[in-house]
Amino acid sequence: MKTVPFGSTDLLVPNVIAGMMRIAGDTDEQIRALYTASREAGIDFFDHADLYGFNHPGGGYHLCERRFAEALQLTSSERGQISLQTKTGIVDDPWGYDQSYEHIVTSAEESLKALRTDYLDVLLLHRPDALVEPEEVARAFDHLESSGKVRSFGVSNHTPRQIDLLKTAVRQPIVANQVQLSITHSTIIAQGLSSNMASHDDSISRDGGGLVDYARINKITLQAWSPFQRGFQGGVFFGSPDYPELNAELDRLAVKYGVTPTAIAVAWIARHPAGMQVVLGTTTPQRVTDAAQGSDIPLTRGEWYGLLQAAGHNVP
Repeated sequence: MKTVPFGSTDLLVPNVIAGMMRIAGDTDEQIRALYTASREAGIDFFDHADLYGFNHPGGGYHLCERRFAEALQLTSSERGQISLQTKTGIVDDPWGYDQSYEHIVTSAEESLKALRTDYLDVLLLHRPDALVEPEEVARAFDHLESSGKVRSFGVSNHTPRQIDLLKTAVRQPIVANQVQLSITHSTIIAQGLSSNMASHDDSISRDGGGLVDYARINKITLQAWSPFQRGFQGGVFFGSPDYPELNAELDRLAVKYGVTPTAIAVAWIARHPAGMQVVLGTTTPQRVTDAAQGSDIPLTRGEWYGLLQAAGHNVP
């Protein structure tokens, strides 16, 4: 498993991480099998959110965090071998966002209880809050850091300017930004290639402009969620009749490197010099194993650009 620098910290983290969004209905045995497959593949970084599991029958907020802890019953030494990341900020009644001091602190403390741990390795703000007050976020981060409850902080789906706004008050480094990215959903990369080409849809900035470059300049680790999704929704691109050229190229490279097309899709993200992390959402142990094999596949420049073109993006 290849490791990458984590933000501006001195830590090295795996470039493939396990997302726990879908474990709410799994048995203890299934969760343990997923965890074991992840660890055996070299993944020691697990991604959660207070929201995960909230709409599961009989569930509620922090359900997936609770199920993770209940199923694994980690000892203190085992806990120290992994990184736990969770997110906060989305509220459901009514649906919206809350990045106030009270909500951030209360949610983080509930996550600690649910995960049965004394500290969170990383806490992310879960999507931007249009009503955010940076001073409130700063107060919350200061409290959680000084009390030893959270070690690092980050965001998800934030634009460069939204991060800059937080930085007017927040003194901790923003170490990560979790954003949607796959070969087909790759405007944050493709728009840079098509810059100043008005006739191409890829030239339109949808993230505030230069998100990937901004992350590299400011030492923020990008975490790619939904790495196999066709678009914002709509299912995976594997086997999709909408992407015959892409699937043919994925199959060809899978044969060349002796892996599955899933591994090649991971390798495409991992090949980028920004040092991104790929967030897996599967609950199937074998798929974790297959995906993790893409961690350090050395795609050539030609193969990388070929996949981007096969996905329908403009490479001028």
